[in-house]
Amino acid sequence: MTEVRLQQCGYDVLTAASGAEALEVLQKKPAALVITDLKMPGMSGLELLRRIRAEYPEVIVVMVTAFGTIETAVEAMRAGAYDYITKPVHIDEMRLVIERALEHVRLRQELQELRSSLDRKYGFENILGHSNALLSVLDMASRAAQTTSTVLIRGETGTGKELLAKAIHFNSPRRQKPFVVINCGAIPRDLLESEIFGHVKGAFTGAVAHKKGRAEAADGGTLFLDEIGELPLELQVKLLRLIQQGEIEKVGAEETTTVDVRVIAATHRNLQAMIEDGTFREDLYYRLSVIPLELPPLRERPEDIPELVEHFFVKAKEKHGRPDLVLRPALIPYFCGYRWPGNIRELENVIERLVVLTRGNEITLADLPEFLRRERPVLEEVRLELPPQGISLEAIEKELILRALKRFDWNQTQAARYLDLSRKTLIYRMEKYKIRREYYEGS
Repeated sequence: MTEVRLQQCGYDVLTAASGAEALEVLQKKPAALVITDLKMPGMSGLELLRRIRAEYPEVIVVMVTAFGTIETAVEAMRAGAYDYITKPVHIDEMRLVIERALEHVRLRQELQELRSSLDRKYGFENILGHSNALLSVLDMASRAAQTTSTVLIRGETGTGKELLAKAIHFNSPRRQKPFVVINCGAIPRDLLESEIFGHVKGAFTGAVAHKKGRAEAADGGTLFLDEIGELPLELQVKLLRLIQQGEIEKVGAEETTTVDVRVIAATHRNLQAMIEDGTFREDLYYRLSVIPLELPPLRERPEDIPELVEHFFVKAKEKHGRPDLVLRPALIPYFCGYRWPGNIRELENVIERLVVLTRGNEITLADLPEFLRRERPVLEEVRLELPPQGISLEAIEKELILRALKRFDWNQTQAARYLDLSRKTLIYRMEKYKIRREYYEGS
C-alpha cells in the first residue's frame, strides 16, 4: 500500500523483500534513497546500512523502527543514516522525510558541482601561458599547494598574484575550506586590525557587537593577504603571532583565539628594501617567504601574449554580445611589441575596450589605441628571410643575444634593454646558450 501511495506522489519506487535482495537491486539500478526496516530476518537494517554506506556512499538511508527500539535507531544515525521513522508509519510523515532527504541529495550534488567548477576554474592549467618564465613558477606553486607552508607571491601590479593564490588554495588539501582575501592597502589603517583579527563588543566607539575577523573566518582554510607591504608595523607583530602560534588577539579581548589558517601573502613592493628602511619586520619576512614565488611581468613573457589576446577577446565578445567581431592575426604583433606596464590587467582592459568601441565587425589597425599603433611589429623591424629547408628558433635567439651584447660592448644592462628583457632574464638565456665573452672576443 505504501509503495502505491509513493508512486502516486510521483516517486519511482523499487521494492526488496530482504537486505540481501536490496543490495542486488542497488547493483542493477542506482537509487537516491533507501527506506529500510531496522529489524528484518537475515541481514538486519543496521547491517544493510553499513553495507550501503561502504558500497554506495552517495545513497541516503532512512530507517523505520518500532517505538521500543529508538536507541537502536539513534545508533543507526551515528552509523550514517539520514533519519528514522517510527511505526506505525504515516504516509504524510514519510513524504516529509523523503522530501527533506531528496533536498539534501540535491544540495549535496550542487555543492559537488560547485567544487568541481572551482577546481576547473582555479586549476594551474587555467593560468594562461606556456613561457618558461611562467611554467617554472607554476611548477613551484603546484608543489607548494600540497603543503601547509606560507607562500609569498611577488610581482608587479596586474601580473595575477591573487589568481595564483587561488590556484594554490583550490589545489590544496584545504580546498573545501574558506579562501578569505584581505587587501591590506585598501582598508583604512584604523580599521585594518579589526578587519583582520576581529573585535569584541565595546572595544571602541561603534563596536556594538562582537565581530569575527578575516583570520577567524578563514579557519581551516587559507588567508590571502594582498599588498602585505602596506601592513603597519604594529599589526605585523600580531600577524607573526598568527603564523608562529596559530593565535589571534581580537581588539579589546583579554584572551587569545586559536585558529588554523594557511597564510599566503602577495606584494608588488621590495620587502627587503623595506626591511632596511625599518618599515617591515625581518622576522615576519622570513616567516612569510618560506616558499617565495615571483610572477614575471608580461614584457618578460611576450610569447604568451597571443594566447592571452585570444582568451580575453573571446571572453569580452561573450560578455558584450558581439560574437561576430573579428580580430585579424596581422594585428597580434602590435600587441606583442608593447611593454604593457600594467601587465595582464592592462591587456585585458584594452581588449575589452576594443570590443566595446569598435563600430564594424572587424577590428582594424585604426581601431587600436595610439600607444599600440606607435609600436612597430617585431617581425617588421627584423625582416627575416626564412630558408625553405627550415630554421632553428633557438639559433636565432642565441644569435640575437650575441649581436646585442657585441653592440653594447657586452654591457648586459644595455643589451637587455635593447632586447626588451630584464637583466635577470638575459643572464638566464646567456647561461642557457653558454654565451661567454671570452669565447667571442675575437669573433
